[in-house]
Amino acid sequence: MWARELAVSAPGKVILHGEHAVVLGKVALAVALDLRTFLRLRPGAEGRLSVCLPGVGVRRSWDTPGLRALRGRIAGKGWGRSRCEGLSLDALREFAGIAAGASAPESLATLAFLYMCLAISAKYGDVPSVDIVVWSELPTGAGLGSSAAYAVCLAAALLMVCGAISCPLQEGESTARWTEEELTLINSWAFRGEQVIHGNPSGVDNAVGTWGGALRYQAGKITPLKRVPTLRILLTNTKVPRSTKVLVAGVKEKILKFPAIMNPVLDSIDAISQECQSVLEAMPANPSPEHYPVLEEFFDINQHHLNVLGVGHPSLDRLCQVTASHSLHSKLTGAGGGGCGITLLPPDTSPLAVEAAKQDLCACGFECWETKIGAPGVTLHCCSSLSAQVLHALAQS
Repeated sequence: MWARELAVSAPGKVILHGEHAVVLGKVALAVALDLRTFLRLRPGAEGRLSVCLPGVGVRRSWDTPGLRALRGRIAGKGWGRSRCEGLSLDALREFAGIAAGASAPESLATLAFLYMCLAISAKYGDVPSVDIVVWSELPTGAGLGSSAAYAVCLAAALLMVCGAISCPLQEGESTARWTEEELTLINSWAFRGEQVIHGNPSGVDNAVGTWGGALRYQAGKITPLKRVPTLRILLTNTKVPRSTKVLVAGVKEKILKFPAIMNPVLDSIDAISQECQSVLEAMPANPSPEHYPVLEEFFDINQHHLNVLGVGHPSLDRLCQVTASHSLHSKLTGAGGGGCGITLLPPDTSPLAVEAAKQDLCACGFECWETKIGAPGVTLHCCSSLSAQVLHALAQS
């Protein structure tokens, strides 16, 4: 029996430096983006488990005895292993009426929800009758870690209601975080949810969603940075669709064709990531304004390198030109070829310059948010402490 109404949130992510070079063993820096996914958890109708995802049009409800019977039928087909198995996913698709090979966000989100519910309950005990609503500030399919933020929120909520982790929010508190050990468990289950959605994820997105801040990723090894500042940025979505697979293949082809030219570019991107890490780690103890021009130069140099790799796009060039006209520095984030870009906003940036830049970017047909990077990871909230906008969105169930 679950008796409290609570909310869980997790951040999205952007790649600060290291796009494409990371595929070839170089360092990448990923940072938590303070656009968040929110999950509201409350007691549900007895004997039923409900999920509502207003952003992708999902509203499903199942009776808990039926889920328990399904879990029993699939027993031995992968619940206890470190990753999901094809047999168990096929059975879940059939149960939920999802066609084989369906890749629409609503199908994958439903499949991940069912998988995590049944796998977690198989290990820790039944998920009680609860009503779950998930809503996100993150756009889907923009390379901002929206699916990982969803998986992290789900993992935290389901582990909590099953008693596998504590409920650390005391009466009167607005937010709380879990212990390091509990965060590690949340992250491991969020990764399994990501596997359902993406097949073979790197684990970076769910790690950023769990721990927040910034982390270093190199050759499969993920290392959270100890202390990092929260930096203001503009995040701009050019809305130009792109294929990450095609872009990655293009970079690989260029490196094979011109290794003597391209390998030094990759080494330089690697050096930018490492130098940027040093600056970020120095900033909390010495918050000097002198750090910002260095970070801006890193943005400029890396953006040029990414254009040399062939992953630029006229829309991203336009984004950089528009922000440069307001003395601001930008770079693409993620795969490139369109998609999103980030613009650093140093503390002395005038509000008028920010507003003018946003208006000019929107006039190009882009979508723009003023937000922060280095945000906190997965967090438990008292519902009354959430903003009116988030509460309104979660109430659309």
